[in-house]
Amino acid sequence: MTVNSVLELLDIKSFLLFVSVFLLLTEILKNKNPPNFPPGPLPLPVLGNIFTGLDIKTVNKLAEKYGNIFSVRKSNEKIVFLSGYKMVKEALVSQGENFVDRPDIPLFNKVFKGIGLILSNGYMWKKHRKFASTHFKSFAEGKKTIEFYIQQECNFLCQAIAEEQGGPFDPKFTINNAVSNVMFSLMFGRRYDYNNEHFRNILHWDSECVALSGSNRAMLYNECPRLFEYLPGPHHTIFSNYKKIVKFLREEIERHKKEWNPSDPRDFVDAYLGEMEKMKNDPEAGFNIETLTICTLDLFEAGTESAAVTLCWGLLFMLKYPEVQKKVQAEIDRVVGQSRQPTMADKVNMPYCDAVVHEIQRKADIVPLGFPKMATKDTTLGGYFIPKGTSITSNLSSVLNDKSEWETPDIFNPGHFLNSEGKFRRRDAFYPFSVGMRGCLGEMQARMELFLFFTSLFQRFTFSSPPGVEPDLEGVLGFTHAPKPFKICVKAR
Repeated sequence: MTVNSVLELLDIKSFLLFVSVFLLLTEILKNKNPPNFPPGPLPLPVLGNIFTGLDIKTVNKLAEKYGNIFSVRKSNEKIVFLSGYKMVKEALVSQGENFVDRPDIPLFNKVFKGIGLILSNGYMWKKHRKFASTHFKSFAEGKKTIEFYIQQECNFLCQAIAEEQGGPFDPKFTINNAVSNVMFSLMFGRRYDYNNEHFRNILHWDSECVALSGSNRAMLYNECPRLFEYLPGPHHTIFSNYKKIVKFLREEIERHKKEWNPSDPRDFVDAYLGEMEKMKNDPEAGFNIETLTICTLDLFEAGTESAAVTLCWGLLFMLKYPEVQKKVQAEIDRVVGQSRQPTMADKVNMPYCDAVVHEIQRKADIVPLGFPKMATKDTTLGGYFIPKGTSITSNLSSVLNDKSEWETPDIFNPGHFLNSEGKFRRRDAFYPFSVGMRGCLGEMQARMELFLFFTSLFQRFTFSSPPGVEPDLEGVLGFTHAPKPFKICVKAR
């Protein structure tokens, strides 16, 4: 090798070394935390905290180490986590207007497109949130109220359970059918038979999406969407399933368009079609068929998964604590009896049942980390500086289990919601629906569903585990915290 060749080789190596150092320094400066930013684990160059899991167990451990407000970095995105009742309340209630937007999450935005009721921002979100809230509040009046649809579905659910002839059977999809039928009645004015194979497929596809979307493998898609489009992984199953669900919803909407009578709106879709006409000169509001389709997807998922999973947890807790089940049934027998269905008017006279339903929600901890939000402007939170555009995740699980707010947070205890006289008491740190401006749109409906389905089931049946089987309260974490598959035996009362 000649001297010139050696010099050329050294020049190439020097150039590559210079470029590498330059890129590394650029990356470090680009992702350097601003002054007084929340602390967190040291990120790797370029990769950030890619090897730090974002599951609830890891988040709780990080909160113990760094405090109730800390940060991690995924690639170029900084994420701030909030834990504990006081910190979460400060962000979502006291400063709710500062954390009202949604961040860009590629895994979800590929499906939901940043429109609709859950992932939209700004003017579109405000107009759609107001429209949906007004529409569903209107169902408090008239002959076919939300309560009417829930009571109707309670009868179908109890009939389906009676047909199991004692069991043992897995109640998951029967309950999913019942809860989703309430939402489909409100959206499309129709329900589906529990044996409808196509509808059961829709529920299965959606349940699979919810389970997969919370997995670490699926969340890798957010790190580099363009690359993962060509790599195998659960994200392909998620996208394929949602494509089939969206096709189903679009077909229902098209059927509605053909039958639509502007002077006689029957349901959410009819009302939305009417709003499209009113808002056709305001395109920024986004009232169109594409957004309507995503709105129905939002409502279908939000109106099915959380309530159905909570009811499954309710059955499981009653298997685990049969003495609580007996007290629930005693109160139902005393207040309602067996000659009529429970109603929402009965709730005030059924404090123990109300307390049990609330404790099921607290202990089930359905959405431990809520849904991410984003700072709409530079702000200060917990004494730390949060720049505009920073993603914020609220640890709702830490609120529902805050040792400074709950007497026995680790124990299933309906007494958390009862005063010394046995009357129901509200708790400030009860955030299963999140809270603030982005709190669950369907909270009122979900509360009604949980109370009416729960009391109707235990009015008519006694539930128990199969012989020799101990109820397993260890859940499965996907996007939601769901029970492991389990079976029940049922006895008519």
